[in-house]
Amino acid sequence: MTNEQPHALRQPESVIRHLYFHIPFCPKLCPYCSFYVEVGGKNKNRAFLDALLREVDDAAAHHTLKPETIYFGGGTPTSLLTDQLDYLLGGLRERLDLSALREWTLEANPATVRAEKARLLRDIGVTRISLGVQSWDDELLLTLGRVHNSKQAENTYHILRDAGFPSVNLDLMFAVPGQTHAQWHTTLEKTIALAPDHISSYCLTYEEDTDYFRKLTGGTFRQDDERDAQLFETTMDTLAAAGFAQYEISNYARPGHESQHNRAYWFGADYLGFGPGAFSTIGNERWENVRDTAAYTQRVLTGESAGAFRETLTQTQRAGEIAAFRMRTAEGMSRTELAPWTAAMEELEKLGLLETSGENLRLTRRGRMLADSVGEALV
Repeated sequence: MTNEQPHALRQPESVIRHLYFHIPFCPKLCPYCSFYVEVGGKNKNRAFLDALLREVDDAAAHHTLKPETIYFGGGTPTSLLTDQLDYLLGGLRERLDLSALREWTLEANPATVRAEKARLLRDIGVTRISLGVQSWDDELLLTLGRVHNSKQAENTYHILRDAGFPSVNLDLMFAVPGQTHAQWHTTLEKTIALAPDHISSYCLTYEEDTDYFRKLTGGTFRQDDERDAQLFETTMDTLAAAGFAQYEISNYARPGHESQHNRAYWFGADYLGFGPGAFSTIGNERWENVRDTAAYTQRVLTGESAGAFRETLTQTQRAGEIAAFRMRTAEGMSRTELAPWTAAMEELEKLGLLETSGENLRLTRRGRMLADSVGEALV
């Protein structure tokens, strides 16, 4: 992937190597979340699972599916019951050629994982778990509307380790309303002490159509850019000192544990998404499934398209999009690949946001703090 020329017109791949599955069910709707989710889902009938498998069958009739990475996101995939996961993931194993599979990730909520479920997931082939801890502070977990507490999250982490997953990611969030620097530092130190393979650390964003956004615009919450920048700097310094490489703005990994699925997105690989609200991108074509579980299920099982939105990206749009993602990675991009944006890149260099690394341009430390500004120059 690293040799792709993002400013060149991309042709669709003959084989689709990256698959995403959206499981929209959650125990509770978090007040900051803007993804398509619905509360509940444990007792959904098998029709939804059949629809997912049917959508895979339909895709296989039009594309060669030989996944190198599979990613289950949501929502909360582990909100499905153990027998439902067995049915769904077992059904995928029967349908897909997994001979090239390098990584199978599944997102998990600490409140929805027990030892039996963890063993099933590992036995069926899942290699990587991304555990949504967010914080080790119970007060902040309540602020975030999470259904787990810190003790439950720690117990779940040990369950996953005991099940033998080759890679476990802990998902964290900073810039939470009311969060202090001391609380964030404690969360980082606690995380490091548990020795995960990967840490995702995201700055809270106020997305439209969320409770948090309404509180921000109403004056209940306030953003503090200076505090947020300090928390980000603390994150970079603390995790680097502990041996985690910041291979992308929000992602830190031990050697060999980088998310291969996410890197595929960042480097512009084709992928197919399954489930309500899932996106797919092949070549310069992108589409999204209907954001309604009942409608999605009915459409797929009656032979209709689940698509609700489709667009054809221009060569410039897709190239800029890929470049914006790649410049968030530690390696950046070569000057040759960045040729369409030479003037903008030179200006960003003068501002101290970019630096030379071999043949590539990459973000400086200050550039990492202002990565969105760099991305805006590319799209």
